[in-house]
Amino acid sequence: MNRRGWGCGCGGCLGSALLTLVVLAALGYFFVFRPIQSFLAGFGTPAPTQTQPAQMQPAQTQTTRNGQNVPAKPQSAVTLADVQRFVRVRRAVRAAMGSSFTGVTRVFDDIQKGQSPNLATVLGVLGDAAGSVGAARSAQQKALAGQGMNEARYSYLRAEVNKALGVPDIDFQKAAQSLQNGKLPDLKTTVRPGDEATKRLIAPFQSELTQTAPLGLLGL
Repeated sequence: MNRRGWGCGCGGCLGSALLTLVVLAALGYFFVFRPIQSFLAGFGTPAPTQTQPAQMQPAQTQTTRNGQNVPAKPQSAVTLADVQRFVRVRRAVRAAMGSSFTGVTRVFDDIQKGQSPNLATVLGVLGDAAGSVGAARSAQQKALAGQGMNEARYSYLRAEVNKALGVPDIDFQKAAQSLQNGKLPDLKTTVRPGDEATKRLIAPFQSELTQTAPLGLLGL
């Protein structure tokens, strides 16, 4: 009488291992890669290639002139006109987000309560917003053009407004780009001190700016 010893036959173990790999690959695609891909596609961010350099953020943007890298000019101080234009852009983006804004707000409220976001949180937000971020992004670009503001200036204002409001400047769009590049995202929730002059400028709009602050999680 033949008895099977501890373990399993070679074919059985190999089959189980392959099945596990297939399941993990499927889970990784649908719950990790797919939300990131859908979100960045809606945001209009191109997927990186081996020959394409990593996309730089506005504060680090460089232009090439005659083969030479030229650092971006430093941003000037925030003005009342800047804040007014920023508020108008945010209104347009908030309207375009529709019901997806509710989920982003919930995560933002948790961050405000001291809960640091994790990878699952990031993927959940990206998945929820993937269907509406394209419309929100289009509304943002149209509003920026209407206000005569470029994206570098808008990003700078967002960071300054966040500091003045006392909220962390966390950008899940940057996190999605990092994940797509195979890197762990920076999800620090440290609040940097705000400029006193900026605090005075945003005071008349503080309530509205606080309500739309969750859009910053999406890089909007």
